[in-house]
Amino acid sequence: MRYAQGGGLTPAGQAKRERLRLAAAGRFKNGERTAAIARELRVTERSVRRWRRAWEAGGGEALLSVGPVSAERLSAEQFARLEREPARGPPAHGWSEDSQGWTLKRIKLLIGRMFHVGCTVQGVWKLMRRHGWSAQVPVRRALERDEEQIEVWKEVVWPQIKAPRSTWAPRSASRTGPGRA
Repeated sequence: MRYAQGGGLTPAGQAKRERLRLAAAGRFKNGERTAAIARELRVTERSVRRWRRAWEAGGGEALLSVGPVSAERLSAEQFARLEREPARGPPAHGWSEDSQGWTLKRIKLLIGRMFHVGCTVQGVWKLMRRHGWSAQVPVRRALERDEEQIEVWKEVVWPQIKAPRSTWAPRSASRTGPGRA
């Protein structure tokens, strides 16, 4: 992946990187050295060398961002329609009434049915995330799950198991020395 954040940049991140490249272009005109530019802009020398080659070949326009790799799969109007669908529930779209509710896979199928657009489950996750949606419920729950027993375990059993925090005390590094518990 290209960036540590997960592979790509947000529009704000792209704008920030573009400002850095254009700031470097101004320094290229002044004849500043690559190492000095990298140090001042807090980027790698390799990036500055790559920017310098692009600037020498195409000027300042060569350093401008080219925009997102691909266009959005759903328009703003389509996404607004999609956002209204979960309130109708899965049975309104042909799924049985069960405990699963809305999953990414179901939303993917719904997008395909409503808008005739194909996408991956990961693409649906990114789309929903970009618009402020997040996962709220686990996909599956055990049939044997007993909420009362879980609460008893949390309130009674776990405090008994959990060891109290020990206070700091100087100890010996020797196996035979005093202070070893």
